Amino acid sequence: MTTANVSAANAVKTRSFWLLWVVLFCNVTAGIGILEQASPMIQDFFREGGTSTVSVAAAGGFVGLLSLFNMAGRFVWSSTSDLIGRKPIYLLYLGVGMVLYTLLALVGQTATAFFVLLACVILSFYGGGFATVPAYLRDLFGTFQVGAIHGRLLTAWSAAGVAGPLIVNGFLDAQGKPGTLTAAAYRPALFTMVGVLAVGFIANLLIRPVPERFHEPAAGRDADEATEPATAERSGTR
Repeated sequence: MTTANVSAANAVKTRSFWLLWVVLFCNVTAGIGILEQASPMIQDFFREGGTSTVSVAAAGGFVGLLSLFNMAGRFVWSSTSDLIGRKPIYLLYLGVGMVLYTLLALVGQTATAFFVLLACVILSFYGGGFATVPAYLRDLFGTFQVGAIHGRLLTAWSAAGVAGPLIVNGFLDAQGKPGTLTAAAYRPALFTMVGVLAVGFIANLLIRPVPERFHEPAAGRDADEATEPATAERSGTR
């Protein structure tokens, strides 16, 4: 956790910013990939003789449950990061996420409850990763312009919002129409998400403290902060 500050203009020049960009992109891509096809996915995973054992209503309830875990993950995992640190919590999101996606692809169709559990934990990591990243930015770049830095980093979320559905839909469209497929049709997309998470896992390991040459001069920053109240006071007396 740095005690220095980095401007938004300098933050985008650092390797740590772009590594964290990759981390967020990979985490969000994996989460959106499953959320976007959640309803037809659970029906296809439990299809027997052309008919799914999961009703449309149940599939809709599954989507609602995923949304709750997405929200809960933002509270639970971001709070956990305060205890264990930002880098370790992202190792959890990405590393355990790889294991969960692998299990989902290989044995997710064995039991509905098991499938739901795996998917819900994956979505909690998606929500947690999104909620934890502002604190990660503060730890790396300080508080000086962390809001502006966060805004620049959110381009990773925007890119992932396009990439995740494209990856999953690209594989599924080659197999047929979602809602009429089987569990095997989803495996290539799920294993691709394992690879995406692996890239994010490595990127997170490579993140290092920002070099001092990118830090804001402490003396100049203190002077600016000292003049702001005086400027505001003079403006108020006019």
